[in-house]
Order: sequence, then structure tokens, then C-alpha cells
Amino acid sequence: MITFRPAAMIQVAELTKSIATPSHRVDILRGLSFEIPAGQFVAIMGPSGSGKSTLLGLLAGLDTPTSGRIVLDGEDITGLDEDRLALLRGRKLGFVFQSYQLIPTLTAEENVLLPHELAGGNGPGRERARSLLESVGLGDRRDHYPVQLSGGEQQRVALARAFMLRPPILMADEPTGNLDSANGQQVLKLLIELNRREGTTLVLVTHDATLARHADRRILLRDGLVVADE
Repeated sequence: MITFRPAAMIQVAELTKSIATPSHRVDILRGLSFEIPAGQFVAIMGPSGSGKSTLLGLLAGLDTPTSGRIVLDGEDITGLDEDRLALLRGRKLGFVFQSYQLIPTLTAEENVLLPHELAGGNGPGRERARSLLESVGLGDRRDHYPVQLSGGEQQRVALARAFMLRPPILMADEPTGNLDSANGQQVLKLLIELNRREGTTLVLVTHDATLARHADRRILLRDGLVVADE
């Protein structure tokens, strides 16, 4: 039995994920246990097939573990139904997908504002959306639709949207994976600045060694196991 420290923002105990095929069972994650303190910037690394994206999806409540526990900011998400998970994600979690996941019929400002609207729309949401777009260098692009934005600009909109509700935790799957070097560096700078300014716990899956060097901590997966944590 693992006893968690109250100060940990993310707590994982004996986490497994397996998939049954007609002929055998595939073990994707095999008994992972670790904690991430509040405000830490963590890079999850490892070769393709090591379980990185699966782990991130489980931490975000986007998938269900085969066994084990996940606690986010003191709340055990293991076994929660989708409605309760959605409420928890709205309160505590921002997620940046590699493919951006912007809504094509909404402007950049409307995409950033969307979490605020889904949460009930109380408070000065539009002002914060505009401030976030300014902070990512897109104040003059707020009325543009995703199709009118470059890949790097769309990623910055996605980052601004993820910070809209000031979540205590931000997760991102290969946030620089689809970007050229210049845009990748810009997104990295924004992640670091937003993490430091907002105090958000930042967990990124990445193959980008440059990005990983800026993390406070690097967790290396191989064959579904943590083989290094430094």
C-alpha cells in the first residue's frame, strides 16, 4: 500500500493498462508509481510504444486504467464516471492535444473562450481570453478562424485555451511535435512562461530533447515501466 503525501498534485500508484487481443494480452503500462509536486514541470519521455501517450491519457481521465490509482489535486479519479470526470477536468485540468483540436467554426478568441462558456460563463471571460491571446502574441489574430492560422499559431491558441480557467494542472501531448524549429522554440518559451507565471503543474509527453532539458524533471518510460526518473 502506497501512502501519498498531501502536497503532491499528481499521485500514481501501481498503475497498469492492458489490452486483450484475440490471441493474447498486451501490457502497455506495468505497475507505475510516482508523485508530481504542485508547480513542477515534468517531461515524460521514451521510445515509440513505451506507453507515454497512454499514461498521459490516463492521468487526464481520458482513458481508464486496468488497475491502480490516480489522484489529481487530492481527488481520486479512478472509477469516476464520465460526467464526474468532465466536471473535474473543467476545474483542474488543461489539456493540449498534438493536433490542436480547435473548433473550425469558431474564431481564435471564441476557441480560447470556450472553456469559460462551458463552465457557465461567469466573470470577465472575454477580457481574459484577449489577455491570453496577447500573451501568446496573437492579439491581432483573435478574429481569425483556425484555417486562417499557421500550425504554430493554432498551437498557441490551444495553449491559451488550456490556461483559460487557470487550471492547477496542464498536460500536453507532443506540443512541439508538429512544429518547425522556430515555432517549437516559441511554444516552449510560452509553456515555460505560462507555467512560471500561473504556477501550474506542467506534464508534457515529448521526444524533443531541447524541451526536456528545460523541465524540472524527466521521467523515462520503456516497455511500460519507469526506467529513469531524474
